[in-house]
Order: sequence, then structure tokens, then C-alpha cells
Amino acid sequence: SDALLYSEQYIVPATDAAVYQASSGWFFSPQKKERWKVSLGVHTNVFFVPKSDRKFTIKNSDFQFFEIEGATSATVPTALGNGDQVYLIGDLGGEQVRLKTPNGVNQETIIYPYLQGSIELPYGVEFLARFSTRTKLKKGDYQVYGFGLKHNLSQYFPKIEAKKFYFSVAAIYSKEDISFDFLDVNTAYGNLGINNINGLVNTFHFQLNTSKQFKKFEVMANLTVNNSAFEYIVSGERGAIEDSFPVQSVINDLLKRISKDKTNFLGEISGRYQISKFYLQSSIAFGKFVNGNMGVQYQF
Repeated sequence: SDALLYSEQYIVPATDAAVYQASSGWFFSPQKKERWKVSLGVHTNVFFVPKSDRKFTIKNSDFQFFEIEGATSATVPTALGNGDQVYLIGDLGGEQVRLKTPNGVNQETIIYPYLQGSIELPYGVEFLARFSTRTKLKKGDYQVYGFGLKHNLSQYFPKIEAKKFYFSVAAIYSKEDISFDFLDVNTAYGNLGINNINGLVNTFHFQLNTSKQFKKFEVMANLTVNNSAFEYIVSGERGAIEDSFPVQSVINDLLKRISKDKTNFLGEISGRYQISKFYLQSSIAFGKFVNGNMGVQYQF
């Protein structure tokens, strides 16, 4: 019960943020390209960690097993917070259990690189794909990958397209995997095996995109609606206590209570400049959080 209480307040802000990191920078341009044209880009995502989601308050009355050492309440970091820690203590079979609360990433911004590519299919449909290697954060890791389809709508309105206005819609799926060091609980029976917590997020994005071309410069905007399914899992070194009480599986079963679906709305403004077959692009997405994106693309 204590692990469930702590995990919800600790990791949920980070998984909410992960959705925003995975939502922006998905389309190079709403324009319809020549059939089988391939584009490949190297991007850097910059997430600005909000102060409001960096900490939360715990009280002794919140816990059933633990209590705060030397205090009745304390302010501790979420996974997006700083490195401040307090000790929690409890008694298990006459033996004291003492542990530090987990750190946050202790970063003002979270930065990760990724590859993104696209290929133009028939009828103005474009296949999109994104992949990042597992990015090491302070006290954690982050990875995102996904794919989707974009369909050009302005091709059906030649008078509008002749004025270099473009429109498209897109449907995208992404997978976010974020993990952090969690409660490293050592007892006379061994480690309780909950020293790592993973947030797994499956997100479906639906976008309406528009742009205006000014010679080699293109100004773009989009509105995104996404729906995310969250799953949380603890893992770590298996202790001898698992022979008589399956701590990990019990906690993971309890964590299903906080595995809720969420819907988000966000907007994004982007600009792209052409230099021969290269394109320089940057964007800013905004909603509950603010997320930036910069990239260099090559169109084959």
C-alpha cells in the first residue's frame, strides 16, 4: 500500500510528460511529395520540466508501514524533481527497515535525440516512423518509437494549393518507455525487489496539420488530440522474502489501480527552411507542458 501511494505521486508526472515528448515533431510538411520520395531526419527533443510537477508532500498519516524519520511530513521530489531525499523507516519482524526516498532527474530540461523518416506512398499518403535509442537520464532512462500515416487533403482543393496553402491529417501510434530508480528496500530477508519502476505508455495521436509556403521557408501549425494508456511495473533484485510473499507481483497488481487512460490536446507551431536537399526545422508544442524540437532532414 505504501509503495502504491508513493509510486502514483512519484512517476505519474513523468509519464504525463512522456506523452508530450512523443507527440511533437511528427510531420516534416503537410505537402504531398512525389511518389516514393524518402526523407530522413536527425532530431533533438527538448522538454522543459515545469516547476509545478517537481515535488509533492508526504505525511506519516499517509503510510501504513513506513514513517518519516525525524518528522511528521516532508516535501520530496517526483521523478521530474531534484535530488532531495528523506529517510523512511519501518519495522519488519523486529528488524528496522530504513531507506532513502528516490531522486528525481534533477534536470531543468530533458533532452533526447531520435531518428525519423518518411516515404511517400500513392494517393498522397505518407508513412512516418520514429525511433530513439534508450536515453540515459539522471536516475532513469527514456525511449520512444512509433509509426503513422499522413494523408494530404489540399490535393483535393487545387485553387487553395495553388496559393501554396497545404493541409493534411495524420494518425500515429507511439510507445514510450520511461524508468527510474525507485525504493531500494533492504531487509533481513533480502532486497524487496522494487528498486526500479517502469512507466509504459501506448499513445494514439490524431493530427490536423496546415502550412503556408514562402519560397524556401514553410510555416506550419497543427492541432493534436491523443489518447494514452498507462501501465506501471516495479522490478529489481529478487529477495529471499519472495519465497514466502511475492512482493513484486502483489505491488504490480496494485499498480493496475493507477493505470488509467488519458486524453490530451496540444498545439504546435513549426518552421522549415530548405537548403538544396537539406531542411532545417524547429517546432514548439504547448498545452499542459511545453516541448521543443529541432532537426535536420535530407530528402532523397
